[in-house]
Amino acid sequence: MTLTAKPLRPADGDDLDDVLAGHDRVLVEFYTAGCSMCQAMEPVLGTVQRATDVTVAMVNPGDDIRLVEDWDVRSVPTLVLVEDGEEVARMADGFQGAESVVEFLETHTDETLSA
Repeated sequence: MTLTAKPLRPADGDDLDDVLAGHDRVLVEFYTAGCSMCQAMEPVLGTVQRATDVTVAMVNPGDDIRLVEDWDVRSVPTLVLVEDGEEVARMADGFQGAESVVEFLETHTDETLSA
């Protein structure tokens, strides 16, 4: 497993599958280019990436529409925590600050993740 300094940006579902296969725990953000809340989440997710051992991946389901159905994306931004390839939890409550996202991760991993 390799930790990265900033979120990964898989281009499509196949790239996302590769990211999930290569990391034990991934927080996936589904976003769209025109979503202002999604744009506001970008620096938050960068902070989460640097502050925890969770890999963050940001993917635009508009670039691969099958992601909408495969991942049941109904709104953006949607955050999905994946462990060992399986969805553990999701949050689709609009903009969230870094503290809220880290708390979400800690709640669903039973670990203290903040640096």
